[in-house]
Amino acid sequence: MSWPLEQQGLLRFARGLSRILVVEEKRGLIEGQLKEILYDADPVLGRPRVIGKRDAQGAELLPAAGALSPARIARAIAGQLPAAARTGSVAALLSRLDDAQRATQDGGVAGRIPFYCPGCPHNRSTKVPEGSRALAGIGCHYMALWTQERTATVTQMGGEGTTWIGQAPFTETDHVFINLGDGTYSHSGSLAIRAAVAAGVKATYKILFNDAVAMTGGQRLEGGLTVEQITHQVQREGVREIVVVSDQPEAFDPAQLAPGTRVHHRDEMEAVQKALREREGVSVLIYAQTCAAELRRRRKRGQAPEAPERVFIHTEVCEGCGDCSTQSGCLAIEPVQTPLGEKRRIDQTACNKDLSCLQGLCPALVTVEGAPLRARGGSIDPARVADLPAPPPRLLEDSFDLLITGVGGTGVTTAAALLGMAAHLEGKASSALDMTGLAQKGGAVMSHVRFAERPEDLHGLQLGVGSADLLLACDALVGASPGAVGTFDAKRTRAVVNSHLAPTGLFVLGQGEPSHDRAAMGAIGRACKQVRSVDASGICQRELGEGQCTNVFMLGYAFQQGLIPLAEASILRAIELNDVAVENNRAAFLLGRLAAHGGSASSARAVSDAPAELPLEALIEDRAERLASYQDAAYAERYRALVRRVAEMEARSCGEPGGLTRGAAEGYHRLLAYKDEYEVARLHASTAFALALSETFEEGAKLTFHLAPPLWARTNPATGRPRKRRYGGWMRIAMRLLSRFKWLRGRWFDPFGHTEERRLERAAIAEYEAVVDRLERELSAHNRKQALSLLRLPSEVRGFGAVKVAKMKAAAARRNALLAELASARPGLPPEAPGDLMAG
Repeated sequence: MSWPLEQQGLLRFARGLSRILVVEEKRGLIEGQLKEILYDADPVLGRPRVIGKRDAQGAELLPAAGALSPARIARAIAGQLPAAARTGSVAALLSRLDDAQRATQDGGVAGRIPFYCPGCPHNRSTKVPEGSRALAGIGCHYMALWTQERTATVTQMGGEGTTWIGQAPFTETDHVFINLGDGTYSHSGSLAIRAAVAAGVKATYKILFNDAVAMTGGQRLEGGLTVEQITHQVQREGVREIVVVSDQPEAFDPAQLAPGTRVHHRDEMEAVQKALREREGVSVLIYAQTCAAELRRRRKRGQAPEAPERVFIHTEVCEGCGDCSTQSGCLAIEPVQTPLGEKRRIDQTACNKDLSCLQGLCPALVTVEGAPLRARGGSIDPARVADLPAPPPRLLEDSFDLLITGVGGTGVTTAAALLGMAAHLEGKASSALDMTGLAQKGGAVMSHVRFAERPEDLHGLQLGVGSADLLLACDALVGASPGAVGTFDAKRTRAVVNSHLAPTGLFVLGQGEPSHDRAAMGAIGRACKQVRSVDASGICQRELGEGQCTNVFMLGYAFQQGLIPLAEASILRAIELNDVAVENNRAAFLLGRLAAHGGSASSARAVSDAPAELPLEALIEDRAERLASYQDAAYAERYRALVRRVAEMEARSCGEPGGLTRGAAEGYHRLLAYKDEYEVARLHASTAFALALSETFEEGAKLTFHLAPPLWARTNPATGRPRKRRYGGWMRIAMRLLSRFKWLRGRWFDPFGHTEERRLERAAIAEYEAVVDRLERELSAHNRKQALSLLRLPSEVRGFGAVKVAKMKAAAARRNALLAELASARPGLPPEAPGDLMAG
């Protein structure tokens, strides 16, 4: 037993030793007892020095926080050896540890933090109005600490808000919101509300009623409390102001709620919170919306009705501004590269149909009803694999170490379990250690899988430093993380990497790039002997219609490369025994083999591949043709003329046309092709839009457009944003008619041309042309960098309405600064005043 230790046996063990190293995770339990027992030991028999959390000099040796990695323990042991012993194999091991540490430090790869599931209620329920702050609690909503900038301070379960009881008398803050999960409320959180009422503090408890304890597996609430019962309970505790906010307010019968309880739709959350923060004493807001992951499970099991609508993003209308992500916080909204730059699309297999993204101020969002997703094959034509050669055999010599990395909730641990079962079927020994944590919430997950001929050849579950024979990076960001890179050996480890990168939580929050594929691939490439990459997610999406089988595809890809020491029959049998999506997983495994062999032309092109960059002349003509469709031939010629001017000036000042001309070709096109009502109508009425819908949905789709027309849209007083309204499929006919009036664009009698957004768009075109005039006079090798930034500046302006106006004003300030730098970069000339580029 670790406590209490058996003294006599320990004394016999310690006899004759000079030093004992105690290795234990978390706080020391054995170390202290050992010191106490040995304190009175007979000095003649020896009283060894005991070290563990700290070394003999008092410096930290084995930390109490976090997991103890094999590398950390190895360093601790090596540090206790005499200098003469730190040679040979020990020195080589320490050198490998140093190399692994440098590799993890030099990666420069952004991490994948846990994040809310697509459609999670916490994306909206944890937000607070400007000027307010919130306190975090225990549960999935704890992640608000890193997703909501105005949320801070966490306490133990059932202590939610008690920190505020102590702070309130000594701070100028008048009021706080306190997040409290429904599971915690049932457990002990009601006591915290009672304490806050007794203390008389001014606070609003937000009871986040998700109908499941989602963080630990989706269990039903203990005691089966309902929203109605909670309203009565808190009222009897002394709470006088109670509000229920829900995505389905019609589901609540006022007669069943505590007297005086008000019910609001979740779209009114901002106004409700602003009103509650003005109330004296303790108030309670119950945000009732079922956990998205649990609702998805119930729908699959037939325990909840299927949502009638799906959201679709028309990428040609989309500006890639990300306002849909900002409003919804949803990971199912992905970046997609198009010939016109980065846009957004919805991963329909990940979408939980919460519809919060419709709050984005964008006309590209439409909903589809009455048509399921277009079915794709769940099997592979036997003819495609009939001539597939067997991979080179991989013999299992001593042991085989495999690391699988991916995103929580995508089946990483399932892939590890399949391999373990396949090894068992072959009579081999195997082990799997799944390191998940909050991985089920979109965070990093790693599975350490080990094979050997005999159980005694498996030494420990976790892969050691530099011990990985194979990396299956189903997610490259996790594959490039320090915990993974530390297991690689540049002379041993081979890697198969899924080149498709799902968006991170930081990207959804607008705090990071959509992908870090180059940095991740670079970190893996530097640390591994050989790296192969394949867009596994894109191929599975294209061929099978879903990405959940991506990890099994990766198994097939690695198997065909001869990197897995197991037989195909064993892996396929393990898939059958798993008895979940058997046909799809079998198809994914075979599809992976095809992709590795290069025998599937259709699977070689993945849906998420970025389009190839056009040569400069082709790019100019492509954009000119688009502008001719946008307006007319004269408009296209206006574009060509300015780009030719830039090409000529670049040739005179810097040599052949290149970066500056390309910057102008893309930047000027973006300004000229601003998406006003006529252009949005033309794109929605196009055959390309109909084709995109037909590729995603079956026949019979009923469309609904969600628009905020500037001439009659009402403003939401709580948010200052226009309210969007629903328009049926008949709107496509109206749009087709409206698009024919594009000749009105820019004229004084254009009914849409007098809004602030349109005036700024037209002014930006004139300002860009003025910048080119100035560059013709002042361009030199000294200010080429500033000139390129000026010509590319329009790429920073994206969005619609207030979103775009704010970015245009920010770009104008940036333009002024660049023009000042442009002048100062010219030798011998004083800086010129850039003027107010927003004038007019």
